[in-house]
Amino acid sequence: MDAFVKLNGVVAPLDRVNIDTDQIIPAVYLKSIERTGFEDALFSSWRYNADGSENPDFVLNKPEYRNANVLVAGPNFGCGSSREHAPWALRDYGIKCIISTSFADIFYNNCFKNGVLPLVLPPEQVREIMDKAESAPGIQLNIDLLAQRVWDESEEISISFEIDSARKDALVNGLDDIGLTLRMENDISDYEAKHRL
Repeated sequence: MDAFVKLNGVVAPLDRVNIDTDQIIPAVYLKSIERTGFEDALFSSWRYNADGSENPDFVLNKPEYRNANVLVAGPNFGCGSSREHAPWALRDYGIKCIISTSFADIFYNNCFKNGVLPLVLPPEQVREIMDKAESAPGIQLNIDLLAQRVWDESEEISISFEIDSARKDALVNGLDDIGLTLRMENDISDYEAKHRL
């Protein structure tokens, strides 16, 4: 898993609530467990028209947001089914951080396991970022996970955030569940050697 330490990226505003995993990646795309290749499926029912052409009104199809790697969205992001394909699709598209007031629990956990930072901020701070991203398309945010801080170049936005220390450690070091287990490989081997029958 790629480590997440610092990020500077364009913010795309998705001012909708209760964005569920079927909207993030519709079930028709859940035919592979390869963990890659899902970027075109991300928000496909919103990104594309019935004929397959791009919907020019969808935020990620607008030129100033097309290369966004930070998404700011309404509350309860990632609700619905527990499909891990949702953070895979976001990551494959290039979204490395999602900012919201709240996330569905399983989606939130899956983000950390796949190198995506789901950042929980108070409503007034999420609204501040959303409004600025809408009024100044192409605005970039800096996100420093070590310092636990978010800011824009003008410092009009400057926010400190809290995050669980174990989750932070895993992201900073690029460790998924397997990586965290392998970190204790020597201890596991020692235990097994002492307890062989």
